[in-house]
Amino acid sequence: MTDDELHALVDGQGTPDELAKWQARLVHDPQGAARLAAWQQQRDALRSLHRQVLDEAVPAALLRAARQTGAAPAPGRAWWRYGGLAASLVLAFGGGWLAHSGWQTGGFGRLATPRLAQAQLEHQFVRQASVAHRVYVPEVRHPVEVTAQDQAHLVQWLSKRLGKPLKVPSLTAQGFELVGGRLLPGDDGARAQFMFQNAAGSRVTLYLGAMDAAPMGDTQASTSFRYSPQAGVPSFYWADQGLAYALAGQVPREVLMALAEAVYHQL
Repeated sequence: MTDDELHALVDGQGTPDELAKWQARLVHDPQGAARLAAWQQQRDALRSLHRQVLDEAVPAALLRAARQTGAAPAPGRAWWRYGGLAASLVLAFGGGWLAHSGWQTGGFGRLATPRLAQAQLEHQFVRQASVAHRVYVPEVRHPVEVTAQDQAHLVQWLSKRLGKPLKVPSLTAQGFELVGGRLLPGDDGARAQFMFQNAAGSRVTLYLGAMDAAPMGDTQASTSFRYSPQAGVPSFYWADQGLAYALAGQVPREVLMALAEAVYHQL
């Protein structure tokens, strides 16, 4: 695998066919797979460091400082037109912010904030969902342990193993029918996977398990959808009421989003 191909997988840049082809080649390239995993971990850790800051309003003090330098935008102008200003402000004030509140562990060698720890858990959860998707979706004869014909037993069994009452969402209105499900291991307990398939043969999987719902009690953050193209498998992740969910599939992003919304509203 070349660096360009691995970078494309990390960023999910490519057609579904290209991503699937590169992912298949990784099976025979353990060094490439290890590099890909390391780069994905670095990417997700960097994204998570100050994700909440990107959504905050620009502080009034920064606006005043920008206006004093003549760099502030005219009233009504969109901030996205001023990438240079944004970069300057980040460079100027980022060091002070880090020293003040971003690094709570007594040095730059260790970073163990609750938000970063949560991001690492989310990364691992979504990665496990992606791996499970890649392993079982290609199966023809044994894609699931319990088929949809025995759905009542499937739900009862998985609910007992996960220690929470589960429900299988219906995606018939979106063109997907339940194939069945299976029990899977996770880092800290059992995981469940439900598989759905449409008339064209495209499959999506819903991976779920117990997990802390949100960092530092942030309920709004926990129930928001987060998109992740890990290992070439697009997925939407969210957590709600003690369960984490990852819906994965090689379908257009807008289709996957609509399916995730349908699952969320039903569960």
